[in-house]
Amino acid sequence: MKQLTGSEIIIECLKEQGVDTVFGYPGGTILNVYDELYKHKDEITHILTSHEQGASHAADGYARATGKVGVCMATSGPGATNLVTGIATAYMDSIPMVAITANVGVSLLGKDSFQEIDIAGVVMPITKHSFIVKNVHELAGTIRRAFKIAKSGRPGPVLVDVTKDVTANLADYEYKKPEEIAPATASIKDADIEAVVKLIKKAKKPFIMVGGGAVAANAYKEFRTFAKLLDAPVCDTLMGKGVMDGNDSHYTGMIGMHGTKASNFGVTASDLLIVVGGRFSDRVIGNAKKFANDAKIVQIDVDSAEINKNIVVDASIVGDAKEILSRLNALIEQKDNSGWLTEIEELKKKYPDTYPTDILTGPTAISKIYELTKGDAIITTDVGQHQMWAAQMYKYKEPRQLLTSGGLGTMGYGLGACIGAKVGRRDKVVVNIAGDGCFRMNMNEIATAARYNIPIIQVVINNHVLGMVRQWQTLFYDKRYSNTVLNDAVDFVKVSEGLGALAFKATTIPEFEDAFRQAMESGRPCVIDAQIHEDDKVWPMVAAGQPISTCFSEEDLNK
Repeated sequence: MKQLTGSEIIIECLKEQGVDTVFGYPGGTILNVYDELYKHKDEITHILTSHEQGASHAADGYARATGKVGVCMATSGPGATNLVTGIATAYMDSIPMVAITANVGVSLLGKDSFQEIDIAGVVMPITKHSFIVKNVHELAGTIRRAFKIAKSGRPGPVLVDVTKDVTANLADYEYKKPEEIAPATASIKDADIEAVVKLIKKAKKPFIMVGGGAVAANAYKEFRTFAKLLDAPVCDTLMGKGVMDGNDSHYTGMIGMHGTKASNFGVTASDLLIVVGGRFSDRVIGNAKKFANDAKIVQIDVDSAEINKNIVVDASIVGDAKEILSRLNALIEQKDNSGWLTEIEELKKKYPDTYPTDILTGPTAISKIYELTKGDAIITTDVGQHQMWAAQMYKYKEPRQLLTSGGLGTMGYGLGACIGAKVGRRDKVVVNIAGDGCFRMNMNEIATAARYNIPIIQVVINNHVLGMVRQWQTLFYDKRYSNTVLNDAVDFVKVSEGLGALAFKATTIPEFEDAFRQAMESGRPCVIDAQIHEDDKVWPMVAAGQPISTCFSEEDLNK
């Protein structure tokens, strides 16, 4: 046992947890911690982002891409509050993250001191737990507990706020090996398993929906076995992409507001819907009272609070999805639903995702990215039309390939997440797909990628408008384009070059393909400004609050 300062204890605890990368921004109250980071720079890499929000999104992207806990740091006051949007993004999507902030000394707390904020109180509704450490003897235990909470059960972000005097004070420290996080199995009841097996045996038209919980549980192999045993069609939520291979014959595409007609109509016609790791978000189910009314509904989730929250279900199993699926797979006999699958295949053929293929559009650009990366890239996105096109047009082979803000819908998420993902997965091509509105919010992080020569590829789907909001204004607000036109003098190529990146402008498919090839070969951060028409839309669509069975396309509007 040895005596260390609080700052030394923080670094030693990060090393205990296997942390190799921290994203952050220094300031006065956290200087002691940064001084200690300097001494350990050969063991822990620190990425200085351009803004604290970028650090929180980078930690989130690192966590999503690797399955590890992401870590970010910031100083007190505005440094800490700038992390809030990233913490909320991680909370809504159940991403394991630990945010470490520093605060003013204990004697200055509660006195409106310079750069003082009750950050632990601010983030209480958007974290699994938040701590403020005022005693150095409690510091190591608190950090260890934070990592355990972030990883266990339903993952999520945890904040640890440390007063400045604690970072300087001395305490005994002794290395402790991190606790193994056992999967949540105590809540799995045999009776619940048996009830679901009975429903499966009776079903003639089963459908499976998979969400982000299956990604978090690393359950994709068990899930694919489950789907084949049921011989059932499979749809996914935005967060569940890659659990089922996007090229699998049983796969029907995404469900919900911009889901495929095959998924939306198929779920509506099913007699059994099994939802694995999904929370029945409003963007997924549309009108809750008219969702899958002819089906028995089964929900499998690690969080008991999600059962019957948005949709009342007929059966449920609470616990780790990987373990639950393993137990179900051992009990289910191989089914033959060829007739039902034929029905679904006819829906897929009748209602394919169709977009123009002869001009540069969001879908053609993303299809070209899929082709050039052979479906092996990690794709991050911001939020809007480009996000939906990325969900539709890139066929994800595995989980953790699509990193996107699902629950909070955070514009400005993608570039920071892209940097974090690339730092965590150097072996992968990592591409951020953003709209021009989103890129404006976080393009300063191009400077971060350039500073560390992190070879990300930033594609801006540039229609010179806030595309998704404009789509709603076109369809539901009689084309009153209030504050959604961005057709100004900003030149993303010049801005990106000024921030240290290679940059290209593309107005045609060949130009885009050439730019993307150069970007992949360059070994440098690159930005591609892909110019598309301002009125391109995402199809199909379900109007807000309507049943998913009312899913419509452009052709439907023109009838």
